Amino acid sequence: MALRWWRRCGAFCRRAPPLGPAPPLRPPAHGLRGPPPALRAAMCHFPQRSSVWPFPKLCSIPWREVQASQRSVAIIAEMIHTASLVHDDVIDDANSRRGKMTVNQIWGERKAVLAGDFILSAASLALARIGNTTIISVLTQVIEDLVRGEFLQLGSKENENERFAHYLEKTFKKTASLIANSCKAVSILGCPDPKVHEIAYQYGKNVGIAFQLIDDVLDFTSCADHLGKPAAADLKLGLATGPVLFACRQFPEMNAMIMRRFSKPGDVERARKYVLQSDGVQQTTYLAQRYCHEATREISKLRPSPEREALIQLTEMVLMRDK
Repeated sequence: MALRWWRRCGAFCRRAPPLGPAPPLRPPAHGLRGPPPALRAAMCHFPQRSSVWPFPKLCSIPWREVQASQRSVAIIAEMIHTASLVHDDVIDDANSRRGKMTVNQIWGERKAVLAGDFILSAASLALARIGNTTIISVLTQVIEDLVRGEFLQLGSKENENERFAHYLEKTFKKTASLIANSCKAVSILGCPDPKVHEIAYQYGKNVGIAFQLIDDVLDFTSCADHLGKPAAADLKLGLATGPVLFACRQFPEMNAMIMRRFSKPGDVERARKYVLQSDGVQQTTYLAQRYCHEATREISKLRPSPEREALIQLTEMVLMRDK
């Protein structure tokens, strides 16, 4: 995800390319020894399953215009992202991701947890080697948000308005924080202007929330084979996402199902039927459009450039994706 993402982020960090030929691409040394033999197979397995940004290249931005430390941020963001997915699959007892078996299904929960921990430790070392305390603070916030978001997902609210705010806060912490803070980090490394840092953060925040809203829509509108995970997976986990919360306004009887986390026999099927009969999918899609519009408004504050246009196009691709 991240390596494709940061090639589009020149609007935040564009610099004059260095003289002479570019050195070969290499990930930064993180100073960590290779994983134990028992974890190697698992660690080779999950990078193939982790990507959720299957977008084609929007423009050709020479990598020489990106600092080594900014590329390190991209790699660190990918590590955090991948580790969080491995841990999520353990928590959810998921047996597939992107149409393939999960690490925990193949090697068991213990090795999956250890593999995720190992990736996080490598990310922490790589982060420390950047040597910038501000960047360390920004990116460690992502890890804190991921954990807090997981705790938010375990709870629910009885009040309808509080419930939706709870859902959006969880969405930010579990998904959008990674994108927002990573955008902010590369902007800090490339530009001293705090206004640009805030633009980068707000752009990433809004794109990230929109991305997750569309993901929640696809849980109801896309088939399992195309999506790479079982249909209505969130309902089966007891989660009330955007389409469900909007549908609840038209079908108040869903409130009881939400509070018991769709645990009674037939709850999942009934809830899915109510969502499809309501305008929940349309309302959630509209909300995602609003967040993408806000992301576009933020990034448009920067001077015109091919990189800025690529980031605007990215907001459109978030809305159009079908898996």
